[in-house]
Amino acid sequence: MIPLGALTNKLSEENHQLVQIDPPHQERWSVAKNTQTSPTDAFGTIEFQGGGLINKAMYIRVSHDSKPDNLLQLMVKDWQLELPNLLISIHGGLQNFDLQPKLKQVLGKGLIKAAVTTGAWIFTGGVSTGVIRHVGDALKDHSSKSRGKVCAIGIAPWGIIENKEDLIGRDVTRPYQTMSNPLSKLSVLNNSHSHFILADNGTTGKYGAEVKLRRQLEKHISLQKINTRLGQGVPLVCLIVEGGPNVISITLESLKEEPPVPVVVCDGSGRASDIMSFAHKYCEEGG
Repeated sequence: MIPLGALTNKLSEENHQLVQIDPPHQERWSVAKNTQTSPTDAFGTIEFQGGGLINKAMYIRVSHDSKPDNLLQLMVKDWQLELPNLLISIHGGLQNFDLQPKLKQVLGKGLIKAAVTTGAWIFTGGVSTGVIRHVGDALKDHSSKSRGKVCAIGIAPWGIIENKEDLIGRDVTRPYQTMSNPLSKLSVLNNSHSHFILADNGTTGKYGAEVKLRRQLEKHISLQKINTRLGQGVPLVCLIVEGGPNVISITLESLKEEPPVPVVVCDGSGRASDIMSFAHKYCEEGG
């Protein structure tokens, strides 16, 4: 059971979510003015329905400004995850796109091999669209052939999740349908992930609540000492597949970190990845 008090922020020393307060008509809506914290009402286990086998995943709804040390404590103590020897953070296109079959196979096999042989955690956006759908396919293919489960953690905005009402409840087991509504602007969770952190800032139908939380959590994990004798932290690597302008920004931010985060760009996957690959190939060293 996840204890109340596992997650905190500057406003309240307790597990919490954000509750929307209706603003006056003349006032523009904002997270700061029109939401307030309350104990989280959604955590437990998801049972994904459909597809024959029932996959299970642990999940929790948290505030967008939850502290990374409290999130990591939850993952290690309550989810009973071992600290990773490598953290692979995957970014790319949010809209669905096709990958060449050979490229998809090479990408999937390489990703799974890296995760299994090192004991890595894989971070994604958690929903079943775009690059995450391709990662999910690789995870599904691996789980069907092997008993070893890869730790794939989806960090998504609560406000863009389809059927999120089904997840309301404290320390519960909830069935979850992965069939998406073609008319909906929301997205379903990807059923090949093992854990979900759902970041809530009170918004609905838009991304953004998860960005800072994910970046801070990745940084915090990278600072954890996995070899105390050598003082070595958890290596962090960023994998870029396809993507738009925001992915170029993420790449730049990763390279500007201290120390810089290595970035692997999947050439041939399209859009931002191909542009950055082209620029890297033809750019002289030192700019």
